[in-house]
Amino acid sequence: MSVDPAKNFPVTWEELHRNAKALAWRLVDRGPWAGVIAITRGGLVPAAIVARELEIRVVETVSVASYSHQKQGEVRVLKAPAAVPDEGANWLLIDDLVDTGKTAAVVRKMLPKAHFATIYAKPAGRPLVDTFVTEVSQDTWIHFPWDIEPQYARPIAELHVKR
Repeated sequence: MSVDPAKNFPVTWEELHRNAKALAWRLVDRGPWAGVIAITRGGLVPAAIVARELEIRVVETVSVASYSHQKQGEVRVLKAPAAVPDEGANWLLIDDLVDTGKTAAVVRKMLPKAHFATIYAKPAGRPLVDTFVTEVSQDTWIHFPWDIEPQYARPIAELHVKR
């Protein structure tokens, strides 16, 4: 039997850019879009790329706090989007990841008619998004490029303890 360590999934800037463009390809025929709403902070970079690819000039933010490094706490809305009419109809709501769905549920309640799109989706949060690019297991921790720096990584085999 082996101990299953946390599954780490590092994402490079190039991978993030490619996946954000893939998200834009999935969204291009679903518009026209009135604007993009980025969920801060993780959704800022993907939202900028999607807005550029879809030639959307109106970008809003909704600021939500729930994580402190790898621990999720209570979801707090720090800033609601300022100029989004009609419960978000014809707006894209963009985030990097939907994980447990707690943040997604709060934002969905604020903007129920927005089209919610993420690059990555975990099973617990996946039902809350309309479009995503890649599904990862619930026990995978995604390390985004703005949160990491190059360092030595132990081989997977060393992480398993065999009995």
